[in-house]
Amino acid sequence: MAAGEPVQTAPRRTGEPMWLTKPDLSLMKTSHVMKLDLLPRAVLAAALTCATPTWAQQPAPGAPDNAPFDAEQLFASTCGWCHSDGGRAAGKGPQLMGTSKSDDFIRERIKNGKPGAMPAFDGALSDAQIDAIIKYIRSLKPQQG
Repeated sequence: MAAGEPVQTAPRRTGEPMWLTKPDLSLMKTSHVMKLDLLPRAVLAAALTCATPTWAQQPAPGAPDNAPFDAEQLFASTCGWCHSDGGRAAGKGPQLMGTSKSDDFIRERIKNGKPGAMPAFDGALSDAQIDAIIKYIRSLKPQQG
């Protein structure tokens, strides 16, 4: 069926209103129906492929500056979803071990994120926690094994 062609309908009985007439679906080519059916599936597949898991986008709950914490555990629970092997290898995010980025750059990236790539953690992490994560990143060495 070409675009703009009228839909053929089953013959109408005399006096039967037009809205009661059902289209003759046997005249439709199934390829048109399948193309329309595949579009939502393709959109869904693309969305799922490109999506970052929602749990990876949720910042960790905030903590007071004086609360005790383990920087490696904090990194694993907030950053490790995207920065693989504790930051030693690239994952969804870049490898952080040996980075040439300045501490100020890393601090701003943690606080403000990067649209479409990294969530912002400002308000979710204290300044002390961010400083500890930067110190942890600077201390990364290849794992022995």
